[in-house]
Amino acid sequence: MVIRVTLTAFTVAFGLALAGPAAAAPPAAPAQPEHVVLFVLEGFGKDSLKTGAMPVVSRLVKNGSVAWSATAVNPPLRLPTMASIFTGLPVEKHGMDWDTFDFARGYPRPPLMFDYLDLGGGKDTAVFFMDESLYQLARPASYVDYQVCGRLRPECRASLVVTYVREYFKKGAQGGYNHYVYALPHLLIVHLPDAGRAGSEHGWTSKAYAAGLKDVDDAIGSILDIYKTYKLLDHTMVIVTALNGIGESKQNGSLPHVPWIASGANIKAGHTIAAPVSIIDTGATVMRAFGLETHMEWQSRPVEEIFRAPREIVHNQPALNLHGQ
Repeated sequence: MVIRVTLTAFTVAFGLALAGPAAAAPPAAPAQPEHVVLFVLEGFGKDSLKTGAMPVVSRLVKNGSVAWSATAVNPPLRLPTMASIFTGLPVEKHGMDWDTFDFARGYPRPPLMFDYLDLGGGKDTAVFFMDESLYQLARPASYVDYQVCGRLRPECRASLVVTYVREYFKKGAQGGYNHYVYALPHLLIVHLPDAGRAGSEHGWTSKAYAAGLKDVDDAIGSILDIYKTYKLLDHTMVIVTALNGIGESKQNGSLPHVPWIASGANIKAGHTIAAPVSIIDTGATVMRAFGLETHMEWQSRPVEEIFRAPREIVHNQPALNLHGQ
C-alpha cells in the first residue's frame, strides 16, 4: 500500500517527536505508480468546472497538478490530436492531418507510445475509443487491446464505456481477456467525447452540455471506483486532458489550448504547473511515471515538475533480439 503523507500529518508527527523521547518514523517516499489511466475528453476547459457538474474532476484538480493552457496541435481535430498523443510528434511529423477513418491510408507509421511501453518495460495497454475515426490508430499488437464504439451506435455513451471497462477488468483479473491481454492493463486510455458533442450540437451554455459534462464526470468516477475495487487506486496515476476546449477550438490563427491534469500516485497535490506544457508531452509523462526512458525522435517531454519523488529508472530484461544476434 502506498502511504501518502499530507502536510497536516507531517506536522502532527513532528510535534509528537518533540514531545517525547521516541522519534517518529520518517514518511515513506512516494512510489512510482503501477498503473496509469488517461482520460481524453472533448469540449472541456477550466470553465467546465464552474457548472458544478464535474465534482470528480474537481477533486483530481485539487489533489493533483494542473496546466489550464496546455498547447494543442494544428489542425485541432480529433484524429490528428489523438495521433500526436500516441506518437509524441506534431501533426507535420506523424502526417495524420485528416479526421475520418480511411482504410486506404493505413495505420500510423511512427512507433506509438504503446510500442515503447512494451519494449521498455513489458507494459500492456487497453484503449477505449468512442469515435470510428480513431480506428485509424488501432494498429494491431500483442500488447495493446482496442475497443471502438462510435456514433454509428446511439447507445455508445460514457456509461456504456464504463460497462466495457468493468467487464474488461473482471475478465483480466481472472487471468486474461482474450488472446491479446493476459492481465489487467498497466495503461488504460478512455476517450470521452460526450460533452463536446453536446456543446457542438446544442450550445455551450445548454442543459445538454451540462448533462454531457455530468455523464463524463460520472464515468471517470465509476472507472476510478473500479480501480478502488481491485485495490489499485493508491498505486495509480490519473491524467485528464482534452482534444479541444469549449466552443471554437482555434481563434486568430493561434494554436488552441486545453487543460492538462495529473493526479494520484507520486503526483504533487494542489500544484499549478509553471513550465509550458503541450498535449504532445502526455506520452513522455506516462513513460516517466513508469520509470522508463523516452526516445530522441519524440518531441514529447515529461512534465517533470508534477512528480513528488525523484526519477527512478526501471532496468528491465533485454528485449528479445529478433535478428538472432
